[in-house]
Amino acid sequence: MSDPNLPHALAAAREAAEAAAEVLRYYWRRGVEVELKSDDTPVTVADREAELAIREILQLALPQASIYGEEFGRDGHDHEWLWLVDPLDGTKSFVRRTPFFSSQIALMHRGELVLGVSSAPIYGETMWASRDGGCWFEGERVQVASTDALARASISIGNVKSLTADARWAALGALIRDSNRIRGYGDFCHYHLLARGGLDLVLESDVNILDVAALAVIVREAGGVFTDLDGQVPSLETRSVLAGTPALHAITLPRLQAAKG
Repeated sequence: MSDPNLPHALAAAREAAEAAAEVLRYYWRRGVEVELKSDDTPVTVADREAELAIREILQLALPQASIYGEEFGRDGHDHEWLWLVDPLDGTKSFVRRTPFFSSQIALMHRGELVLGVSSAPIYGETMWASRDGGCWFEGERVQVASTDALARASISIGNVKSLTADARWAALGALIRDSNRIRGYGDFCHYHLLARGGLDLVLESDVNILDVAALAVIVREAGGVFTDLDGQVPSLETRSVLAGTPALHAITLPRLQAAKG
């Protein structure tokens, strides 16, 4: 598959996200029992059935691609095209009846993320983007804000527990003091807000690439910059995020790097 067929893959990803949304809405109303995986993270029947629904559609649409999913691992042998799937990112929120959860579907080509769909069915938002195709929300193309100074910046942090033991913790405190306001929207939500101009900078640690792959494409195609906290572009090894407007990312990254030494 070459770039002219990305619209076909994007359409399949959007269809898969809606199929997962139907599963999640059903179990949201009904309720689920919670199990613990080997790493002590929760999983439910909703996670598994949503991933199966996604896989069925993606395999039919792009049979040559491999799929790497949160619940059923990686299958297929194609090393060129790889779907990255988290059917229920935010299981802890889901089981506590908090609507901050989503399905994340991305496609990687030779190590580069080329499309992403982020669907939050109970919260009521879906965003999608593809390489050179822009970022879309509710039928409109959106973009990040033009904010270029920390004093005017709205920052959102999430999942930063590991940073409390990191040399960059003090640097984060300084960024917060220099900013206009600080929030902790978390999960998909602060990336959606960033992509449509609702805030300006997002910092996270302790993430998995399946959590953020689609969101990386969304932020990038909205005109933002998305790296890890060391400035590296997203990869299968990504474990942290620094995402923001181009100007604020350029201001923030050197401050974090200087703190790390």
